[in-house]
Amino acid sequence: MIRFDILTVFPEMFASVLGCSLLKKASDRGVIDIRLHDIRSHTEDKHRMTDDAPYGGGGGMVMKVDPIDRTLQSIPRMADDVPVILLTPQGEPFRQRTAEKLALYPQLILLCGHYEGVDERVRTHLVNREISIGDYVLTGGELSAMVVVDAVSRLIPGVLGNSESAGSDSFSMGVLEYPHYTRPAEYRGWKVPEVLLSGNHREIEAWRRKQSLLRTRERRPDLLAEGGLTEKEERWLAEEADEE
Repeated sequence: MIRFDILTVFPEMFASVLGCSLLKKASDRGVIDIRLHDIRSHTEDKHRMTDDAPYGGGGGMVMKVDPIDRTLQSIPRMADDVPVILLTPQGEPFRQRTAEKLALYPQLILLCGHYEGVDERVRTHLVNREISIGDYVLTGGELSAMVVVDAVSRLIPGVLGNSESAGSDSFSMGVLEYPHYTRPAEYRGWKVPEVLLSGNHREIEAWRRKQSLLRTRERRPDLLAEGGLTEKEERWLAEEADEE
């Protein structure tokens, strides 16, 4: 089981994502525990302000350090090394291997950035990690938090219906996932590859691996450049390239 504590000024944004599909089922079964913390409830002024104008001038507003700190202090830690993560475009890229490492912790605390960002003292003193889901800017960190929760949750035992599903996902094995087919075996003249109907599991696995390599070479050759292929696979890809 893993617990997610999410700090946000818009907790209502999470209702539709967390209230349906696999995340809801996993939450209902107690496999994951998702708790939303409204930063506004930890303000001390009558207007419940979580942001203010930046010192030195400039456009936009900056999230205040004090309500964030009080919100964090209200959350019990399940371990001394709990990741306290700020979702920000300036963070490290979020990849599958990142999700796999985060899934090993019993608890993740996610802080959703907003406006022009957070007071730098949040970065310096209150969080211990910063993550970005891509090289673009969103209106806030809520969508990023949802992505992290979804990607990490599906790696927790009991969340997916088939425990083998996550292991064959794109990026989990360092390459993109192979093509999938299901019934009917033929539709409008479009046929399922014969090998998948053969029942020969060894040949099926070999076909799937080759398809993964070909798809990765075509769409994400940068992944192959990172290594992880056997000599046989590298030789096979070279031969395929020569034939083309």
